[in-house]
Amino acid sequence: TGMLMRHCIFSTAVLYGSLALFTSILHNVFLLYYVETFVSVYKIDKISFWVGETVFLIWNSLNDPLFGWLSDRSFLSSPQAGSQITNPEVVLRRLKALSRNGPLFAMSFLAFWVAWARPGLQFLLCLCLYDGFLTMVDLHHSALLADLAVSANDRTRLNFHCSVFSALGSFSVFLSYSFWDKEDFYFFRLFCVALAAFSILGFFVVSRLLQQRFHKELRPKQDEALKELSVGPAPFTHPDRPVTIGQYIKQLSKHRNFMWFVSMNLVQVFHCHFNNNFFPLFLEHLLSDNISASTGSILLGISYIAPHLNNLYFLTLCQRYGVYQVIRWLFMLKLGLSVVMVLAGADHIYLLCIFIASNRVFTEGTCKLLKLVISDLVDEDFVVNRRQQAASALLFGMVALLTKPGQTFAPLIGTWLLCVYTGYDIFEREPVKDSLVSVPDIASGSGTPPLRLGCFYMLVFVPITCALLQLAAWSRFTLHGRKLQGIKNLRQGAQHGHLIDVKAI
Repeated sequence: TGMLMRHCIFSTAVLYGSLALFTSILHNVFLLYYVETFVSVYKIDKISFWVGETVFLIWNSLNDPLFGWLSDRSFLSSPQAGSQITNPEVVLRRLKALSRNGPLFAMSFLAFWVAWARPGLQFLLCLCLYDGFLTMVDLHHSALLADLAVSANDRTRLNFHCSVFSALGSFSVFLSYSFWDKEDFYFFRLFCVALAAFSILGFFVVSRLLQQRFHKELRPKQDEALKELSVGPAPFTHPDRPVTIGQYIKQLSKHRNFMWFVSMNLVQVFHCHFNNNFFPLFLEHLLSDNISASTGSILLGISYIAPHLNNLYFLTLCQRYGVYQVIRWLFMLKLGLSVVMVLAGADHIYLLCIFIASNRVFTEGTCKLLKLVISDLVDEDFVVNRRQQAASALLFGMVALLTKPGQTFAPLIGTWLLCVYTGYDIFEREPVKDSLVSVPDIASGSGTPPLRLGCFYMLVFVPITCALLQLAAWSRFTLHGRKLQGIKNLRQGAQHGHLIDVKAI
């Protein structure tokens, strides 16, 4: 039949990767247009907007560990006799969650583009609903990376396909330009409905195909496989004792590699969002007089799609040298490029263009490799704490909880630095008297030298500071090389091999 034909044609890695496409085509459009829609079209007032954003920030930070805990708490306790959960069952659970939450995520995306309540109320409800379903999809999709494969090569291959499909998903942004019109929303709404319909169909079909694959692979040797794949009472169990959230947090706090990784990742999240928040400001004040608007939009486009394409190259390096080493090189590259830019100065326009684009590309590229490291931490947590099953979604959720503050710090620290060094307040557009630099005539907002210089110093010294902090934390991270291989062998030994046939990947 047609379903079986497709079942044979597509590998597990392609099907897993395609789930990233169904998320990214919607999420990229959401990020680009939701603020402008509420501010310019629905005319939301300033207080409602900030209240909505504040509630969204709190909900955004808390829902990752909350959903992770609800999803994985049963895996933390040691198994009772006869109640072991097998690996394929975990994967099937995650796929069922994706087949439910994926379509709901697409439907919550549609709720933004039609006015159905007071703007303030709609803004709050839409953001929280959308982020809730997005978190569910993201957590289960990320957790599958740790549950589908244990070996570094297989995980790298899965991540490689995610990058390919995420890059394809970025093209929805370019398409959206031709439909976006604040005065007439009709065609943009149709475009959004078409995207959502494609996403719903994709989530439904792909999660079903993957579920079929696991049922099919289990059937021939069901009894034998279930005995083998379950984690037996020895050596990775204690007598049955449910793990509370307090005990879990205590276990995590003793997990040194987890703590060093979170420290490094907090700085990484801060730097990624700092680049996103201040990219337009850097373009305006450092380059606007010297490059055309079209060149600016091309730079923006490159910085949007290039990280996905670049990641394909980074992943091939990861297969050869290991993720730890590649991330270390990227930090050193970030530091080296920034030092070169400091020495060159703010007047080399083409060098500045290359630096602004490459800084964002390499920073985003590093972010995309970190899922592989979290998957390795899942393996270590499983082995060290003798879990019944790897609590993948919960660990991804805890990482998100501890690193999300970086998103908030980025605009706050960025605007504060700008204000302190140049006296330029982006809200007031007037000079502040207490600034460290005497500022002649900044009220006009036109790129006066101190403001231009302030932007330049921010552009180069933030990456230098971030890179130094990250290299310091990353040097203390020990889960690589022989230790990592030992952990993977122990996990595979405890679970008697892969969750899926390697050829199927």
